[in-house]
Amino acid sequence: MTQTDSTKTLLKTVECSFFKWRDFSLSDRIAIVKDIRNRLLENKHEYARAITTDMNKPIQQALAEVEKCAYLCDYYIENAPTFLKDRKVTTGWSESSIVFRPLGVLLGVMPWNFPFWQVFRFVIPSLLVGNTFVVKHASNVPLSARALEEVFNVPTINFPIYKNLSIKSDEVAAVIADPVIKAVSLTGSEQAGRSVAETAGKYLKKCVLELGGSNAFIVLDDADLQQAAEKAVKARMQNAGQSCIAGKRFLVQETVYTQFLDLFKEQLNTLKTGDKFDESVNFGAMAREDLAEELEKQLAESVSLGAKIAAGGKRKGAFFEPTIVTDVSVDMPLFQQETFGPVAAVLPFKTIDEALTLSNQSDFGLGVSIFTTAPEKIQPYLPLFEEGAIFINEIVVSDPHLPFGGIKNSGYGRELSEFALYEFSNIQTIVIK
Repeated sequence: MTQTDSTKTLLKTVECSFFKWRDFSLSDRIAIVKDIRNRLLENKHEYARAITTDMNKPIQQALAEVEKCAYLCDYYIENAPTFLKDRKVTTGWSESSIVFRPLGVLLGVMPWNFPFWQVFRFVIPSLLVGNTFVVKHASNVPLSARALEEVFNVPTINFPIYKNLSIKSDEVAAVIADPVIKAVSLTGSEQAGRSVAETAGKYLKKCVLELGGSNAFIVLDDADLQQAAEKAVKARMQNAGQSCIAGKRFLVQETVYTQFLDLFKEQLNTLKTGDKFDESVNFGAMAREDLAEELEKQLAESVSLGAKIAAGGKRKGAFFEPTIVTDVSVDMPLFQQETFGPVAAVLPFKTIDEALTLSNQSDFGLGVSIFTTAPEKIQPYLPLFEEGAIFINEIVVSDPHLPFGGIKNSGYGRELSEFALYEFSNIQTIVIK
């Protein structure tokens, strides 16, 4: 593993910045995050256009992504003083306390599907702890990457706390191995996660992995079917289905299966396509044509095994029609694999126990949505779901107030909430006798 002289120089620059940044008080760091937040909102239309230009996200959703980043800043500005406060602990010694120290320079390996949000949720909490950052962003979002470096490096400090790392994927291992890098966070594919974890483990460096998902979306026979159908379209079709936490396997109790399916198809017609820079458009092309081709292959293989297309199913370039597929069985790619695009696989089930079995019959464990008007009925089942999150009568979403992450092949570690502050902290014990 080797790295270029320019990469080594960049890492040293950000390490020098760390030695300055760690000496800032928390209140001074919060002031910088306020500045970042204000600059973000002042230029939100510019940043949204960068996102839309990079990966085809409708401008309406790109603006919402930028605004969500500002909302995250607000959350940590308000709560970081409490979360990072030194903690006194009663022990047999004269004094015992727990304090939170930064680790140093962190490496982020970030994806293209939410090019601002994924970076903000990684950077902001750990920035407040006192870490600095180098980020290898996805190669197909160059405008977003440049904009992020601009927004994080505020004019009020004269050293860079965040730098883009313009390297190829096969150069990441050498950066992880560099002594300057203290830990790494990856949001990406299962394969990328295994590679990063292998290198991080070799050098005994902490890593957080936010990987794929194949979330079940369970509709019980007592659910509000109209609401469930509306949520189903949002869960599957938002961001052209390119989301790890999207609903992907739609499990519907057989007594309401036909009725729900009809409502689901009706709701597809509410999606508006067109110019991606038109703020009324809410469904657009996928980020790249090769991604649409991969989804088309998964669909074709499932159809060859007996699945039936109930709506959509056609592709033109990177645009893939919103698609619903029925007669899906557990041996098909649409059930077994993560589908990263606007294809919904719909399966019937008889009992809650069967729905639980189908939901858990996945290598992934990121989240599950359950729709019912009697949440108390499913309470005994909740501990049995192998997921990082359970949402009842709501789609799985990421929110700054709540920890985000999965189990099984969806990765490990948590982002957001107070837990994000501790993932890349030295949680230091101090004892005085």
